[in-house]
Amino acid sequence: MLAAQFMALLDVFIVNVAAPTLRAELHASGAALQLVVAGYTITYAVLLITGARLGDRYGHRRLYLVGLAVFTAASLACGLAGGTGELIAFRLVQGAGSALMIPQVLGLIQRTFTGESRARALGAYAAVLSTGAAAGQVVGGVLVSADLFGTGWRPVFLVNVPVGLALLAVGRRVLPRDDTHARGRTRALDLPGLILLGGAVSLFTVPLVLGQEYDWPLWSWLSPAASAVLFALFCGYESRLARRGGTPLIAPHVLRHPGMGLAVFRILTVMAINSGFLFALTLHFQGALGYSALRAGLTFVPTALVFGAVGLTWRRWPARWQPVLAPAGFTLTALASLAVGLLLRDGGSGGVWVFVAYCGVGAGLALGFSPTLTRALATVRPEDAADAGGLLTTVTQLGQVSGVAVFGTLFLNRLEEVGAPGAYTSGDALLVCACALAAAGVLGAVSGLVRMRR
Repeated sequence: MLAAQFMALLDVFIVNVAAPTLRAELHASGAALQLVVAGYTITYAVLLITGARLGDRYGHRRLYLVGLAVFTAASLACGLAGGTGELIAFRLVQGAGSALMIPQVLGLIQRTFTGESRARALGAYAAVLSTGAAAGQVVGGVLVSADLFGTGWRPVFLVNVPVGLALLAVGRRVLPRDDTHARGRTRALDLPGLILLGGAVSLFTVPLVLGQEYDWPLWSWLSPAASAVLFALFCGYESRLARRGGTPLIAPHVLRHPGMGLAVFRILTVMAINSGFLFALTLHFQGALGYSALRAGLTFVPTALVFGAVGLTWRRWPARWQPVLAPAGFTLTALASLAVGLLLRDGGSGGVWVFVAYCGVGAGLALGFSPTLTRALATVRPEDAADAGGLLTTVTQLGQVSGVAVFGTLFLNRLEEVGAPGAYTSGDALLVCACALAAAGVLGAVSGLVRMRR
């Protein structure tokens, strides 16, 4: 189960280091690159809660295997894609496979393990989450640099195929059979809510990604406004459905839970900073500084490892520190992001201090994310735990999409304005992006000062 979790998480980050190679070999535009990276996460985020509901209805084992089969087949199609249009389409399908597969992992853990065994299983689950980002960057770098049989970027997708086939064979033998008596007694699907939420997310992200490519036409300004309208309709529909005794995609009373609004904002901000930071730096390293894919991937290891270490140990820190960990984390993120931009602005490598700044970004993001997520879920009623977990997981994915769209577009737009790509001009674009990342960190730090409405 955790191997599939790791593989799906890997695919969020593995494409980052392959992006410059994709750009060169497929003659992909900046917008196409953003869609290749973010397309997977868009469908993953929008369909995640529905995937959990389908698992409840038709069985966790069945949906896990179906999702794994879809993910594996889409990975093969991505690896064989002949152009960016095909690749983007298959990445969307790959994200849908993850959305069917990943929600079942926690469900299977809850069903399969009890007591101390469950605690160990959940600990392993957390370890996979904390190391997936680092592994994605490194594995992607190794595969692209190896250029196996002259295939360039394709192995970053094809590597999933033998792993997926092996997991399908093993999973059919070892996963516990679904309880047929439990099916049919679960909550109904909310297809209208899914359509409204998917439309709102698409209308928000697509113009951010494609607007620069088409010189910001009128539709790129009207689409976010239409997104706001659809999101308002989504909220209204979900509220009416809940009052009628239905089962909304996101239960309104969960959103009104004390501290949940703040948690949603902070998690969205953390993940947007994280994905924007990785995307912009990858393009800078490989496009301007000429780093190999492997070197670029290894550069992010300090950030990811510190993120994992802090995320796993913050509970053991002194009790008097706990209330200020999240604001302190966002402050540290803002300062470290700005430091990265300043150290790399002249087109150099930044020296040893830039690695200190990378570690600062990792520690700050972990402090902004882990305590926020844990406290938000700890105070939710047991009967609302699934909805709250699904909401925050969805927000995590939407934050990644928004980060690539917003900060990636800012970096590419600034790079276009300052002239032909080069180490110095790319460093200037990176500094602008780093200032925006720092501003987002400041917003996260001061967000707790605003009393969130219940």
